Amino acid sequence: MAKNILQDAIQRQIEWSSMDAVRIGRQVMDGIASAQRNIDAICAVAVEDVTFENCIEAIEFATEPLDFPWAVLEHLVAHIGSDELRAIHGETIGPVTEFYGSIAMNGELWKRVLAVRSGRGAKELGAIEKRLLDETTLNFRDGGADLDQDKKTRLLDVRKLLAKATKDFSDRLQSAMDGWEMFVDESQLDGLPQPIVAVAMADGAAKGRSGSCRLTLHAPIYGPAMRHLRSEELRKIFWKAYDSLCSSGENDNGPIILQILRLRREEANLLSYENFADYVLSRRMVKSGKRAQQFTADMHGRVAKQFQWELERLRNFKKNSPYGNGKPLEPWETAFYGEEQCKALHAFDGEQLRPYFQLDDVLGGLFSLAGKLYGLRIVEHETRVGAPDGTSATSVWHSDVRYFTVHESTGEQLGSFYVDLFPREGKRPGAWENVLVTGHADRDGAWVRPIATMSANLTPPTEGQPSRLTHDEVETVFHEFGHLLHSIFGKVKYESLNGTNVAWDFVELPSQLMENWVWEYDCLRTFAIDRSKGDEVLPRELFDRMASARNYQKAMGTMRQLSLQKMDLDLHISYGGTQLDDFIGHSIADYVAKYPTKPRAIVRHFPHLFSDPVGYAASYYSYKWAELLDADAFECFMENGIFNSETANAFRREILERGNGEAADRLYVNFRRREPCVDALLRRDGLLPRTK
Repeated sequence: MAKNILQDAIQRQIEWSSMDAVRIGRQVMDGIASAQRNIDAICAVAVEDVTFENCIEAIEFATEPLDFPWAVLEHLVAHIGSDELRAIHGETIGPVTEFYGSIAMNGELWKRVLAVRSGRGAKELGAIEKRLLDETTLNFRDGGADLDQDKKTRLLDVRKLLAKATKDFSDRLQSAMDGWEMFVDESQLDGLPQPIVAVAMADGAAKGRSGSCRLTLHAPIYGPAMRHLRSEELRKIFWKAYDSLCSSGENDNGPIILQILRLRREEANLLSYENFADYVLSRRMVKSGKRAQQFTADMHGRVAKQFQWELERLRNFKKNSPYGNGKPLEPWETAFYGEEQCKALHAFDGEQLRPYFQLDDVLGGLFSLAGKLYGLRIVEHETRVGAPDGTSATSVWHSDVRYFTVHESTGEQLGSFYVDLFPREGKRPGAWENVLVTGHADRDGAWVRPIATMSANLTPPTEGQPSRLTHDEVETVFHEFGHLLHSIFGKVKYESLNGTNVAWDFVELPSQLMENWVWEYDCLRTFAIDRSKGDEVLPRELFDRMASARNYQKAMGTMRQLSLQKMDLDLHISYGGTQLDDFIGHSIADYVAKYPTKPRAIVRHFPHLFSDPVGYAASYYSYKWAELLDADAFECFMENGIFNSETANAFRREILERGNGEAADRLYVNFRRREPCVDALLRRDGLLPRTK
């Protein structure tokens, strides 16, 4: 049964109306049993008879009956998040974690992997087969294959506990986010952009409070509120609610974080690593926790002086502001006064751009760019929610969801993807790209096309008005589409080596590279259109003011990112059980602004670090690392033309198509013909002058 739904996805479409929690939970458990039979069949082959095909390739396909239903369940939990789905997820996460963990600990299987590795045939393997053999061997070693039985048992227990703890973290965060709301009169929202007021008003009506505006902590409300609300009292309430998320009561994530950190350290120690950072980074570009810390410290040294100057300038701006109240700058004031100062310095207000960024136009412009760069044609299809209705409409899980197929200029279909961009209760916060089916060659050599999702929590439409985005939200859409291209273009025949299955500090390069085009007028003018002004194209003068404001508070933004990655690394390298907030406060003391009101540590509601057994844990630095790569890569486009298809197709050929078929640093050099240069990032951020 588990195999059948994968075939449905490959041959036709996923029928989401049939994916009720109980059924998908049953398919997950059936998938475990089927995958275990596949593993047992490999172990039944005599050691002297094992080959690359009947062992290494067989392992690659063995978990397929489980991989797809588990991906679907995790997808539904992230996008629907009903109590029933969470309950089924909670019941199955232990058995799933135990099964996946048991593969590397299977002594008989490990014997056969080693036999293939030491056999004469290993020297005759092709490059991609050799890569799969090497990566499989490392997966087994990192999975505990070399441990004695007692340590194997404990490692498996630790990983099951980690899976449960990180799920609990996510569930509590979701409950806390969904559980906070505040109803106010529209008159209290002075300064808040009208599209956001309309969203809050519609949300209030949907909750039975017609005439009132419902405020929540979700991104489309919280971010604009902190930047634009004139009412300091309301901003303070907002900030305190967000600052205290998951800090007390039934949703307190503090104890769970301590448990996760202890378990991660134990996991690393069992595998003979000094700390969790060294464990997870050993196979990434940065190689070790110490090197990631050094990268962070070096970047800190580059921006520290500018950071202090920008901060002091903001404090003085508030002090001299007519509504600055004569008090020191507080954390709920930083975004507000930053917005006001940016307006004063650059005559620019980000909300001026919103009328030009209607969602359909943004998607159209993005897809047009993909056509210019890569020759792609992206086609939208009719969708339906609910049971089949006799039409050709594609099944989706919610009425907000859209469905697209991606085609080469020749007409060949490369893959497909779903788009789910608006917030709702039960949906995970943030923005992400996910893959339901990674492109690969099946057992018979036929190509299986990828199926991906692109999800976010952007400004939704209101009655009679389409979704209109901020420039930051446009950047988010382009970012996630960059991940999606990585998934769609992958040509490696082995699923585990294809698409976004790359070193974590390399995976953000394609996504962050795509963000560069939203800062290029020749790109924006193709889709930034104000439909209410007779299809007025974004004026060059307004773009120039936006561009001049691009690096406003750049050092402050960079330092915030550095503070998060330093906190992450220090927690996973040197945290020893001291009081969590004190440890973090000491760790990032030189990386954060000082306020009369001291903010809590963000860790209690920071899903990047604690909503997954690994995720971005000890790896948050990878965003800044990838910024270094993407700035350097985009300079190649700037040198040759930002729409240059030869440059784009070199990037596609050397990076997007290659997945983990070769080491990430080598792939980058293959594209750029040299090592990456950090100066490109500093130039883009205005922290280093450009040379002609």
